Amino acid sequence: MSTTASTTAIFACNVGDIEDGESLTLEANGGIAVYRVDGEFFATSDTCTHEKWSLGEEGELEGHEVTCTLHMARFDVRTGAPLCFPATLALKKYATSIDGDKVYVHLIED
Repeated sequence: MSTTASTTAIFACNVGDIEDGESLTLEANGGIAVYRVDGEFFATSDTCTHEKWSLGEEGELEGHEVTCTLHMARFDVRTGAPLCFPATLALKKYATSIDGDKVYVHLIED
């Protein structure tokens, strides 16, 4: 017997709410960081996997990399992959979509 996961899209922001190189944090799913890079939107879990620190509010976004300003761990916002120590675990990655002027983050539910 197999189970099928479904997705729920939640409203993140309007396209014009954040500029390229900026991010914001949503309270859903324990915290989700939404980033805008070169006109594209990406979403990951908000908390650094090394130590609890907000990447959407306190992180520094440069290109596709977000740096945790607490201990300088870096992650790729496209994949959630850690790029240097002290982080060794990936961030959870969320799909995003745009409908008109609205940006959505897709949550996977079992």
